[in-house]
Amino acid sequence: MSQLKPLIAGNWKMNGTKSLISEFVTTFNSDVINDIDVLICPPSVYIDTFIQQKTNTNCILNVGSQNVSEQQSGAFTGEISVGMLNEVNANFVIVGHSERRAIFGETPELVAKKYKMSLDNNLTPILCTGETDEDREANLTFNVIAKDIDAVINLAGIESFKDGVIAYEPVWAIGTGKSATPEQAQEVHLFIRNHLAKYDDEVAQGVRILYGGSVNEKNAAELFKQHDINGALVGGASLVSEKFMTICQNAQSSL
Repeated sequence: MSQLKPLIAGNWKMNGTKSLISEFVTTFNSDVINDIDVLICPPSVYIDTFIQQKTNTNCILNVGSQNVSEQQSGAFTGEISVGMLNEVNANFVIVGHSERRAIFGETPELVAKKYKMSLDNNLTPILCTGETDEDREANLTFNVIAKDIDAVINLAGIESFKDGVIAYEPVWAIGTGKSATPEQAQEVHLFIRNHLAKYDDEVAQGVRILYGGSVNEKNAAELFKQHDINGALVGGASLVSEKFMTICQNAQSSL
């Protein structure tokens, strides 16, 4: 792992309870984890609950959203605005997760709007990108990822990655138990960094690039040994405090 401060982010997706939040608040404190950034993105109805529960504790967890609207406000039933997230003191937003792209039809251009909207409103966006099995078989991995990144650059500029995060999540590895090998992940992470460097090398070297896709307590340590992997976006394993803690400790010990 490079010298960038690792970020371990947990995406709870449509899972979680108030009791699970209490467990995480109790478990994740500064006595145990203190050298890395740790984030949980629970379902939106629990964001405020999570933040309130950790107030006046030594819980080190950041709390973010799994999604955000590209609109400021208005007649958009079911959507969540940046203003709402600001009011409850969320500080990160996942944008462009493959499930949002595949199930809800989010395009690179729409995701770029969400990225910029988040950044413009003091939220740190985590841009997800990754290829399907078919893309990889057709040698289109780099094309897919470049398209997602360039959509953000075209709208918000290369400077926008100074304050953002990128998460490489091969779609074929999400929720399948089939993770990319550390070498496969490193190859794509290096491509991302080199692609950004075409625009601005300083920005490229400073952006944190997370790996996601069946990250668990067994494979995390090897992934974190790779130079261009700066943390992880964790799905299922982030719902079990012991497993998520092990991943975080692996990241901390990789420094």
